[in-house]
Amino acid sequence: MLNQVSDLPSPPAAGLDFAALRADFPALHQEVNGHPLIYFDNAATSQKPRQVIDALVHYYERDNANVHRGIHELSNRATTAYEGARVRAARFLNAPSANEVVFTNGTTEGINLVAQTWGRKFLKEGDEILLLELEHHSNLVPWQMLAARSGVKLKYLPVCGDSGVADESKLDELLTPSVKLWVFPHISNTMATVNPAKEWCARARAAGITTLIDAAQSAGHRVVDVQDLGCDFLVFSGHKILGPTGSGVLWARAELLDAMPPWQGGGEMISSVDFFSAKWNTIPHKFEAGTPHIAGAIGLHAAMDYLDTVGRERIWEHDRELAVRAWRGLQSLGGTRLFGPGEDRAGLVSFVLDDVHAHDVVTLADRQGVALRGGHHCNQPLHRKLGIKSSARASFYFYNTPAEVDRFLEVVAHIQHFFRRGAN
Repeated sequence: MLNQVSDLPSPPAAGLDFAALRADFPALHQEVNGHPLIYFDNAATSQKPRQVIDALVHYYERDNANVHRGIHELSNRATTAYEGARVRAARFLNAPSANEVVFTNGTTEGINLVAQTWGRKFLKEGDEILLLELEHHSNLVPWQMLAARSGVKLKYLPVCGDSGVADESKLDELLTPSVKLWVFPHISNTMATVNPAKEWCARARAAGITTLIDAAQSAGHRVVDVQDLGCDFLVFSGHKILGPTGSGVLWARAELLDAMPPWQGGGEMISSVDFFSAKWNTIPHKFEAGTPHIAGAIGLHAAMDYLDTVGRERIWEHDRELAVRAWRGLQSLGGTRLFGPGEDRAGLVSFVLDDVHAHDVVTLADRQGVALRGGHHCNQPLHRKLGIKSSARASFYFYNTPAEVDRFLEVVAHIQHFFRRGAN
């Protein structure tokens, strides 16, 4: 089988030794079902390097205390580390101010926060939200819930079939004066489409439309600069960029955060309280009620440090090389339906094998130690548009190797052979 991929591209020889970085990731050094683990489920969550794990252990062993409210040494250390993570996140996004960074438990919470605060205050019946047919459920269901309560209307920029590329010829008729918010993914978690975020934000800004970018699939793979993109809101999850689960960031322009009401009430988000009323804290604290996920922010800090040491532009090129290798290899096998914009893609490949359910593909791949994702990938409307119930997905990160892609292709070929033999 390897002769079928011998003409595929290899990652650039110059620069960092990505394979050597695997030593930093304990979970990668194990066998699954008697085979070395090949972890190709990075779009769902990434593995964690020792540096992130050590940061979590250090906090819990040495600095475990609540933040902001204490004046003893451990609380001071915890507060310094927590707020240091906020400054680091601002630098990671090239945000003008750390006060524009709100810690969340992930992309989903960040989007819900915007929908339930900015959306409920500033959107009214008859206003419209423009979305993309590629939306993950986390960037779709919160707006459906808002629309059901407020009378706001949802409309969609269509995508062009299996390519997953937005049909921009429809934009002129969709960007009407009624559109007040345009939300879209930077990168599709199913199609690997990279949307022209900067151009879309500029177009929205010229029309007075607020923008929200779902950067869950881009923040850990390429440089994401909110000032260059020109967006109004941007969200991402920590667990997809080497950080802990239950961590994430909502970035928003300071003037928007100032104008938004709090989402949750409790401690920390207030400046003063009496028996009948309360006054809110300054941003970003008015959006962080209660004890935050302190360890999550500290681990996220370590993850961002790690990524920038490696270099996100180098990660981007490496991931794309692996995706092209997988794309070409799957094409060479035949009997496959591939999704996404050809070779101009982000670091993942979704596919369907003829007459084989995606869950069977993933189950049999797991028996060979290859971790894939099978299902609708929280893209049920998109899968219905494509006329399928589910697809299999291989998603890559910088600790993956060309040899792993080749082994994945061998396993897929074996699965095809298994089902063809069973059909005879």
